[in-house]
This record gives sequence, structure tokens and C-alpha cells, in this order.
Amino acid sequence: MPKLSTVARIRVEVLAGLTVSLALVPEAVAFAFVAGVGPLVGLYAAFIVGLVTSLTGGRPGMISGATGALAVVMGVLVKDHGVELLCITVILMGIIQMAVGALKQGRLIRMVPYPVMLGFVNGLAIVIFLAQLESFKTESSDGGESWLPLGELAIMLGLIGLTMAVIYLIPRVTNKFPSALAGILVVSGVVILGGVNTPAVGDLSSISGSLPTFGVPDVPFNLETLMIILPYAVILAAIGLIESLLTVSLIDGITNTKGQNNRECLSQGAANIITGFFGGMGGCAMIGQSMINMKSGARWRLSGALAALLLLAYILFASSLIERIPIAALVGVMFVVVIGTFSWSSLRIIRKVPVSDAFVMILVSAVTVATDLAIAVVVGVIVSALVFAWNTARSIYIEEAAGSTPERKIYTLHGQLFFASITAFKDLFHPPHDPKEVVIDFQHSRVWDHSGIEAIVELARRYEAADRKLHLLHLSPNCQRILSKAKVIIDSDPELDPSYRVTVSGLGGSDGGH
Repeated sequence: MPKLSTVARIRVEVLAGLTVSLALVPEAVAFAFVAGVGPLVGLYAAFIVGLVTSLTGGRPGMISGATGALAVVMGVLVKDHGVELLCITVILMGIIQMAVGALKQGRLIRMVPYPVMLGFVNGLAIVIFLAQLESFKTESSDGGESWLPLGELAIMLGLIGLTMAVIYLIPRVTNKFPSALAGILVVSGVVILGGVNTPAVGDLSSISGSLPTFGVPDVPFNLETLMIILPYAVILAAIGLIESLLTVSLIDGITNTKGQNNRECLSQGAANIITGFFGGMGGCAMIGQSMINMKSGARWRLSGALAALLLLAYILFASSLIERIPIAALVGVMFVVVIGTFSWSSLRIIRKVPVSDAFVMILVSAVTVATDLAIAVVVGVIVSALVFAWNTARSIYIEEAAGSTPERKIYTLHGQLFFASITAFKDLFHPPHDPKEVVIDFQHSRVWDHSGIEAIVELARRYEAADRKLHLLHLSPNCQRILSKAKVIIDSDPELDPSYRVTVSGLGGSDGGH
């Protein structure tokens, strides 16, 4: 993106903030309904969380507010235990998130492999798309839901198409006005001036209200309450941080800059604590709105802060105007976000990458759609770790080194010795067929865990049973110390190497533990 003057940058930030604020309204209201609370609870959360994180977060330009993944969990809490416990749960959620940031554990997001990231963004795009389909439904006579009548559906689709066309055409005319905002204004003008009958924001619920008020949650502060809310708070904190930190990574890639993960954890936690005391439902990063903000050219904190303040202004002063915005215009904007969010390149490379990576991408996308983003990422990381362990375990082998004689054989071990590779490690050696003295050089290997240590102990027992003398070269000091405690190691043989080699002989009844 070309560098803008300060005045031009401020104009871009203001217009981007206006665009985002309009897109925040229907989602905040919809997520409040999912959580089983009133619309103002969602709007207050979008305002407070959005404002606090925009001003203090670790990723300028990222938008936060009430989200669907959190709303689903909150809905279970409200249904099972009542709305009274929601705010205190959100406060505890914020405390947990701040603790993660204070302990500098935001770096754990580095453990998310690239195939998981691709699956995440693709699954997210599908989730955003499916969420928009609710706008094509209406309440049926039997109390359920049905698709809009054909005529209304055609009008809705036409307006969505118009919105998307404006968004794609405006950049060819000018880059000084956010295309998403232009699409909303054009379609709103067509509907209002043309008297087109189509659902509007006000059909969801009135967004008129007053300033949020401070209050301590009116619940008993005892162990029983803590035991009820703690599991929900932990789940909400994890979901919120995973979504937020992945959004940070996503925006980092778009802007070629580096966000501050630990600062973002602290900011998200503080925002949720504050919103809990002001009656909001809590929140986290909103990837769809963040993408709208990025595509509108925003890079400063101004756009996010302004979007939050404008949202409050809509609640206080301009609810009647905002409620007239057609749902079709906002759906059109979100469809453009879907197209921009989906990693289309992943479809081209899926046959070129390892099968395990392709499987992880598809799995994460599917789990994202079936459950939620946090579970999908955890599943993806676990599967990727297992695949890595499996592939690494298959790469352990030995070579017979120079210097071997009929009386003494020297093996050089290659690969990583850990829980997944110990079986292959054991199968590499055949003590009865080796000479009286055997040397295993670990210079090109590393022992990672207790399983690896136990494999060495068992190998020593096998060589002792075969009446062979075993020497181990280049073991790490920590590994030597553990083997020594297991009464496996005796003093090094100075004729071999007084500095690095250790000798393994009789086990003297040791159980091999450490």
C-alpha cells in the first residue's frame, strides 16, 4: 500500500471506521440472540471491547467485539444457569486472559502450523457465508424457520448483487472512498428512495438505548458459584485468545508487520473485565470486520476506536437511521469478505503439498464449520504434531562408523530418540550378533524424553544380558545425569575419550526408572 499523507490517512481511517461500525450492528444483535440475552448486551460488548482493544491492543487495525463462537458457549451457560451468571463469567474470562498475557504465553500461537492456518481461514470463510444464510430465512407459521418467499428472495439477491458490484467497481473509479461503505450507501439509497420492501436492521430488533452503567454482578461470591462459572470462563478465554491471536497473525501477513501477542492477550482480558462490569457479553477479535477494516485501507488504531464510538452514537442518537439499512447491503459486504478471506491458492496447491498437510487443511476447515474455530485449531495442531512425530520416528537409523574392528563396533545414531521412535531404535541393535565391545555415538541424535531414556536403559540391559560392554558417546549432560541416577553409568573409559564418552555396564538391580 502506498504511503499516505497524515490528512489522507486520517480520512481513510475515519471512513473505514464508519464502514466497520455499520457492519458491527447486525452481528452484535444476532450474537446477543444466540447467547440468549437482549440486543443491547451484544451492542455494549461490541462498543466496550472494540474501544478498549483498539486503544490498547497489540494489533492496530484489528476489530474486536461480540462473536459467534463465544455466543454459542454463552448460550449454554445462560440456558443452564441463567443470565445472572453471564457477567461474572465474562469477568473471570478476562482475568484468565490477562494472566496468559502477563505470563507471556501469547507466543504459543507459534505452535499453529501453516496448514492449520489455511484450514482455519477457509473454514472461517465458510462459517461467515453460512451465517449470512440466516438473512434469507423468516419465521414460519408453525414457529420454525423457512426461506423467504420467492419474490422477496429475488429482491434480496438482487440487492446483494448490487452491493457486491459497487464494492468491486468503486476501486476502479477512486481509492479515496471505502468501497464497502459505498456499497452500503448505494443500496440503502435504492431501497429507501425506491420504497423497496426488504428486511432492514430494525427488523432484527431496536438498537435504541442509553449509556451502559457500571455494576457489580448480583450473584453470590462463593465456591459454588466459582465451580459453575470456571469451566465456562476457561473455555471462553481459550476461544477468545485463539481467535484473537490467529487474527493477529492473519493481519500480520496482510500488512507485513508484526503484532504483539502478549499485549493483545492483556488487552482482550482487560476489555472483557470492563465489559463484564458494564453488563456486556464479552468478546474477542472479529475476523470478518477486521478484514473489512484492512480492505478499507485502515492501519491505525483510529478506525477501530472510531467504529466503537460510532456504535455507541447509533445506540444513543441515530438508531432510527441505522435501523433503515437493508440487511441485503450488509450481507453483500460480508459475501465480499468471504471471497477475500478464503485462501483460493490452497485449492491449487492441495495436490502439490504432502498428503498429511492437505488432510490437516481439510480437517480444520470441516471441524471449524461443524463445531467452532477454537476446537478446529486445537484438533489441527494435535493432528499435525502426531504426523510430525510419526514422520520423525521413521527417520531414525544407524551407520557403522570408521574405526570399527572385529573386537569393537562403532555405531553412529541419526535421528531423534523420543516416545514415537523407541521401537525403531530398539530394532536397530542386535546384541548377540555384535562383538564384545560396542560404541553408540549420539553426536547426530538427541534424546528428548523419558521414553528415550528408558529405551537406552533397556538397550543397556540387552547388551549386559548378551555379555557385551556398551559405550555411549556424546550424550547430553542431562541425559548422563538421569542415566547415572538410574545406576546405569559408570566412569568413562579414558582410553576411549576422557571428555565425552561414558560407559554402560552392569545394572545392579536398577529398575531403570528416573
